[in-house]
Amino acid sequence: MSLAVVHSRALDALQAPPVTVEVHLANGLPSFTLVGLADTEVKESRERVRAALLHSGFAFPHNKRITVNLAPADLPKESGRFDLPIALGILAAAEQIDAARLDGFEFAGELSLAGELRPVRGALALALALRRAPHRRGLVLPRDSAAAAAHVSGLDIRAADSLLQVVHALQPGEAAVPLPPAAAPAPAVVAAPPELRDVKGQATAKRALEIAAAGSHSLLLVGPPGTGKSMLALRLPGLLPPMDEAEALDSAALQGLATLGAEAGAFGRRPFRAPHHSASAVALVGGGSPPRPGEISLAHGGVLFLDELPEFPRAALEALREPLENGHITISRAARQAAFPARFQLVAAMNPCPCGYLGAFAATGKTCRCTPEGIARYRARISGPLLDRIDLQVEVHAVRAEQLMAEPDGEDSAAVASRVAAARQRQLQRQGLPNAAIEAGRIDALCATDAAAARFAQGAAQRLGWSSRSLHRALKVARTIADLAGAETLTTAHVAEALQLKRAATP
Repeated sequence: MSLAVVHSRALDALQAPPVTVEVHLANGLPSFTLVGLADTEVKESRERVRAALLHSGFAFPHNKRITVNLAPADLPKESGRFDLPIALGILAAAEQIDAARLDGFEFAGELSLAGELRPVRGALALALALRRAPHRRGLVLPRDSAAAAAHVSGLDIRAADSLLQVVHALQPGEAAVPLPPAAAPAPAVVAAPPELRDVKGQATAKRALEIAAAGSHSLLLVGPPGTGKSMLALRLPGLLPPMDEAEALDSAALQGLATLGAEAGAFGRRPFRAPHHSASAVALVGGGSPPRPGEISLAHGGVLFLDELPEFPRAALEALREPLENGHITISRAARQAAFPARFQLVAAMNPCPCGYLGAFAATGKTCRCTPEGIARYRARISGPLLDRIDLQVEVHAVRAEQLMAEPDGEDSAAVASRVAAARQRQLQRQGLPNAAIEAGRIDALCATDAAAARFAQGAAQRLGWSSRSLHRALKVARTIADLAGAETLTTAHVAEALQLKRAATP
């Protein structure tokens, strides 16, 4: 036959819409034409496919007019993922393989000039899209990509190393050599997370870290250099509850969009992203052409740590405001939009002044020489609306030398993580999501206070001049404190601790 149809998928943010690869061979002047809004990487597949077919021992139809259509025509196609379906379509149109055997599978894979298959980005996104599809076909991918996609259960995913191996599997009857089913890689041996007891002193900051972990609250640590702000942030992932399957799949799919695959054994581990303060707004929230996820999406389900917060570009920090509120980011361009999930937990750290030693003379012997105007300018780099969205703001004081030389104090990570898991379970049973994600319309019902606590919260908010958002966030923190204590109703003690942690380091 002169027409063959092969099924594949494109990438559109975290979605993977189906693409039909139609290959037509006709008489006329020899040519090889690709149509269907293909970018440069896809158009270059003509040379890769030609060389791969010849090197694999197949006859290339040099004397034919070859037309490859990637449908739908208005969907942009990028990368080399269409090499394998194009090559199979040419073989089927030239009657070198049975075209009917292609209908039961979807194919994706980049070809080398020797016909070997190379991994493609977004393999897990392809598998998730296929699981949602009304008609499920098998999925044939390069071996490394198939291993990533195998985390999605309920699919027939096959791993291949070369074009020749795929063709052998498509032979009729007993001549076929089936492709092996893909298997997810065994979890790697992961080092134990950093221990919370290694941070000496800082009882208030450790308490704030526990509350942040329990309710998925954002946290700002303010203190002189060397007081343990980064150490505290690094210990937060070890306090968080394990990811469920949906969270793990979404996180791994986002990692796969940014690279050819996540780190071996990283599936199910909460990500920890710590971009440098020179990162641009695009690096943080995502962008490019085609749009790719930024640091806030790569931290989805985990922790985004921004050290030296005032040193980040103002535009980059302001771009965090909506994702902190909504848990997703929509990147709009003239031709298209791309939406990525971004339900991350923000942990930020900053110095109290440009030199860093404001209020640290007693412990360090160093005197702050910053002017009041310089301190005001430094703190003004972080806007009020952004600070309004940070639930916990804690001062991290300098620790005296004798305390640093003492034995570790406080509870270990396992004990704190146990309380965090119990508090998070109460939240999921009550409202199905962490306290930080409670919508404004449900706060009255879910964050109910007794009469004394209500009067206390109202009076404090009026004296401090807080916005309704600040008060709502303080009540959600109080709800988490109550969950850690196993209490149903918020009392004055819960609200007072939440208010203190909210206002301790407000610039």
